Amino acid sequence: MSLDVIGFGALNLDKLYRVNKIAREEEEGFITDFQEACGGSAANAVVGLARLGLKTGFIGKVANDHEGRLLLDDFKKENVDTSGIIVSEGGRSGVVMGYVDKKGERALYVDPGVNDSLEFDEINLEYASQTQFLHLTSFVGEKPFQAQKNLVKKLPDVRISIDPGALYAKKGLTSLKVIIKRTFVAFPNGIELKLLTGKDYREGSKVLLKEGVGIVAVKLGKKGCYVTDGRESHIIEPYKVSIVDTTGAGDAFCAGFLYGLIKNKNLYECGRLGNFVASKCIEKIGARTGLPRLSDLRDM
Repeated sequence: MSLDVIGFGALNLDKLYRVNKIAREEEEGFITDFQEACGGSAANAVVGLARLGLKTGFIGKVANDHEGRLLLDDFKKENVDTSGIIVSEGGRSGVVMGYVDKKGERALYVDPGVNDSLEFDEINLEYASQTQFLHLTSFVGEKPFQAQKNLVKKLPDVRISIDPGALYAKKGLTSLKVIIKRTFVAFPNGIELKLLTGKDYREGSKVLLKEGVGIVAVKLGKKGCYVTDGRESHIIEPYKVSIVDTTGAGDAFCAGFLYGLIKNKNLYECGRLGNFVASKCIEKIGARTGLPRLSDLRDM
């Protein structure tokens, strides 16, 4: 079996609460709506890629519980291969409690569960090697982070992409070096790049390129994205849409950009694809609801 992209990150069930406001200390807010949705940063990205017609799989860990079954069933429904996912008999699956206000801003609380018990020895190396891209996103715990580093070393022929998120950006460049020097494309946002390099997105991108990254695609929210491979650089405007919920926008961007790379698009087109998929995502509540289908790319 040959896949286009395998995701490797935390698998979480998102419990999303719509609230009148994000309460601070000593404040109260109230809940106006609730829904459960399958999430996890790499998981959202591979679902986005599967909807665009690519062959995707996943490496991760769930428990044998209600949340774990929902996570696996949703992948199957979206045509994501689940044979790389470890099911633990004990423990509980990962959950994220999310609170989203009327403007689409959010506060998240993560309960990692069995995500953080994933170890390198549990990973099927043959499965992991049969892909063009291995897309990494963050875990809370140290064990799965070490497993990612070990896996990257064992897969010299697979292209690595990483969306570090704040969790890995805070670890700093030195602790990520094993991964960074093998990274084909990095997807930090502006804040994460500053955390990683201490510099703004243009200078910070140069630091990552010098460390061995092939392409840096910086997510800049309302300003769109900045993409560079050291030879060319572009600021690419976002698509103008009504924002309902920004949950998963960065993951959607990664899906669009990786789709472009696999389809041999140029750097600018990859950035536009990233922005387009992200714009579709933020028009609906939840990280996956608005992810487009292949036919929607005609509207770009």
